Amino acid sequence: MSSTSMSQIGFILSLIGGIVIIVGSLIAIFLYAFGFPYATYYGMGPGMMTGFWTGYGSGMMTGLTVVSLVCGVIVLIGALMLKANPSDHITWGAVILIFSLASFAGMGGYFLGAILGIAGGALALSYRATSTTKTV
Repeated sequence: MSSTSMSQIGFILSLIGGIVIIVGSLIAIFLYAFGFPYATYYGMGPGMMTGFWTGYGSGMMTGLTVVSLVCGVIVLIGALMLKANPSDHITWGAVILIFSLASFAGMGGYFLGAILGIAGGALALSYRATSTTKTV
Protein backbone atom coordinates (compact mmCIF):
# COMPACT_ATOMS: atom_id res chain seq x y z
CA MET A 1 0.00 0.00 0.00
CA SER A 2 1.45 3.35 -0.96
CA SER A 3 1.98 6.11 1.57
CA THR A 4 -0.45 8.36 -0.31
CA SER A 5 -3.27 5.88 0.11
CA MET A 6 -2.28 5.46 3.78
CA SER A 7 -2.69 9.19 4.35
CA GLN A 8 -6.03 9.15 2.52
CA ILE A 9 -7.25 6.24 4.62
CA GLY A 10 -6.13 8.03 7.80
CA PHE A 11 -8.02 11.15 6.72
CA ILE A 12 -11.17 9.21 5.82
CA LEU A 13 -11.19 7.20 9.07
CA SER A 14 -10.62 10.35 11.14
CA LEU A 15 -13.33 12.24 9.26
CA ILE A 16 -15.89 9.46 9.65
CA GLY A 17 -14.89 9.01 13.31
CA GLY A 18 -15.35 12.72 14.03
CA ILE A 19 -18.74 12.75 12.33
CA VAL A 20 -19.91 9.65 14.23
CA ILE A 21 -18.74 11.13 17.55
CA ILE A 22 -20.62 14.38 16.83
CA VAL A 23 -23.81 12.65 15.70
CA GLY A 24 -23.77 10.21 18.63
CA SER A 25 -23.23 13.05 21.08
CA LEU A 26 -26.02 15.13 19.56
CA ILE A 27 -28.41 12.18 19.77
CA ALA A 28 -27.50 11.60 23.42
CA ILE A 29 -27.88 15.31 24.28
CA PHE A 30 -31.28 15.34 22.56
CA LEU A 31 -32.37 12.32 24.58
CA TYR A 32 -31.10 13.84 27.83
CA ALA A 33 -32.73 17.20 27.09
CA PHE A 34 -36.17 15.73 26.51
CA GLY A 35 -35.91 13.26 29.37
CA PHE A 36 -36.27 9.96 27.61
CA PRO A 37 -35.87 7.23 30.22
CA TYR A 38 -33.36 5.23 28.21
CA ALA A 39 -31.01 8.22 28.08
CA THR A 40 -30.63 8.31 31.86
CA TYR A 41 -29.81 5.69 34.42
CA TYR A 42 -33.12 3.93 33.96
CA GLY A 43 -32.38 1.32 36.63
CA MET A 44 -32.84 3.96 39.34
CA GLY A 45 -36.43 4.41 38.32
CA PRO A 46 -38.14 7.55 37.09
CA GLY A 47 -38.21 10.23 39.71
CA MET A 48 -36.33 8.25 42.33
CA MET A 49 -33.56 10.77 42.98
CA THR A 50 -34.73 13.91 41.18
CA GLY A 51 -37.61 15.04 38.99
CA PHE A 52 -39.74 12.95 36.69
CA TRP A 53 -37.78 10.89 34.11
CA THR A 54 -34.41 12.01 35.45
CA GLY A 55 -32.63 9.19 37.18
CA TYR A 56 -29.51 9.47 39.27
CA GLY A 57 -26.51 10.84 37.40
CA SER A 58 -28.22 12.20 34.31
CA GLY A 59 -26.65 15.64 34.83
CA MET A 60 -23.21 14.08 34.97
CA MET A 61 -23.85 12.10 31.79
CA THR A 62 -25.07 15.22 30.00
CA GLY A 63 -21.83 16.98 30.93
CA LEU A 64 -19.71 14.06 29.72
CA THR A 65 -21.68 13.95 26.49
CA VAL A 66 -20.97 17.67 25.91
CA VAL A 67 -17.27 16.92 26.47
CA SER A 68 -17.55 14.15 23.88
CA LEU A 69 -19.26 16.55 21.46
CA VAL A 70 -16.40 19.05 21.79
CA CYS A 71 -13.88 16.25 21.27
CA GLY A 72 -15.76 15.16 18.13
CA VAL A 73 -15.59 18.68 16.71
CA ILE A 74 -11.84 18.80 17.40
CA VAL A 75 -11.36 15.38 15.75
CA LEU A 76 -13.29 16.62 12.72
CA ILE A 77 -11.18 19.79 12.53
CA GLY A 78 -8.03 17.69 12.96
CA ALA A 79 -9.06 15.45 10.06
CA LEU A 80 -9.71 18.44 7.82
CA MET A 81 -6.38 20.00 8.78
CA LEU A 82 -4.68 16.67 8.10
CA LYS A 83 -6.08 16.80 4.57
CA ALA A 84 -5.14 20.47 4.11
CA ASN A 85 -1.60 20.18 5.55
CA PRO A 86 -0.31 16.63 5.08
CA SER A 87 3.20 17.78 6.00
CA ASP A 88 1.96 18.37 9.58
CA HIS A 89 0.68 14.79 9.86
CA ILE A 90 2.39 14.19 13.21
CA THR A 91 0.74 17.19 14.86
CA TRP A 92 -2.74 16.51 13.50
CA GLY A 93 -2.43 12.76 14.01
CA ALA A 94 -1.62 13.37 17.69
CA VAL A 95 -4.56 15.79 18.03
CA ILE A 96 -6.92 13.27 16.44
CA LEU A 97 -5.60 10.44 18.60
CA ILE A 98 -5.76 12.37 21.89
CA PHE A 99 -9.26 13.74 21.37
CA SER A 100 -10.58 10.42 20.07
CA LEU A 101 -9.38 8.84 23.31
CA ALA A 102 -10.91 11.68 25.34
CA SER A 103 -14.27 11.21 23.59
CA PHE A 104 -14.65 7.87 25.38
CA ALA A 105 -15.81 9.94 28.39
CA GLY A 106 -19.22 10.37 26.74
CA MET A 107 -19.25 7.06 24.84
CA GLY A 108 -17.35 8.49 21.84
CA GLY A 109 -20.09 8.11 19.26
CA TYR A 110 -21.21 4.76 20.65
CA PHE A 111 -17.51 3.78 20.82
CA LEU A 112 -17.42 3.28 17.04
CA GLY A 113 -16.50 6.90 16.33
CA ALA A 114 -13.72 6.86 18.92
CA ILE A 115 -12.28 3.64 17.50
CA LEU A 116 -12.35 5.04 13.95
CA GLY A 117 -10.69 8.24 15.17
CA ILE A 118 -7.98 6.28 16.97
CA ALA A 119 -7.30 4.22 13.84
CA GLY A 120 -7.18 7.35 11.66
CA GLY A 121 -4.90 9.18 14.09
CA ALA A 122 -2.57 6.18 14.29
CA LEU A 123 -2.39 6.00 10.49
CA ALA A 124 -1.67 9.72 10.33
CA LEU A 125 1.15 9.31 12.85
CA SER A 126 2.65 6.36 10.97
CA TYR A 127 2.47 8.08 7.58
CA ARG A 128 5.86 8.51 5.93
CA ALA A 129 6.22 10.93 3.04
CA THR A 130 7.86 9.45 -0.03
CA SER A 131 11.27 10.77 -0.89
CA THR A 132 11.59 12.58 -4.23
CA THR A 133 15.36 12.04 -4.56
CA LYS A 134 16.60 9.18 -6.71
CA THR A 135 19.72 7.19 -6.11
CA VAL A 136 21.73 6.65 -9.30
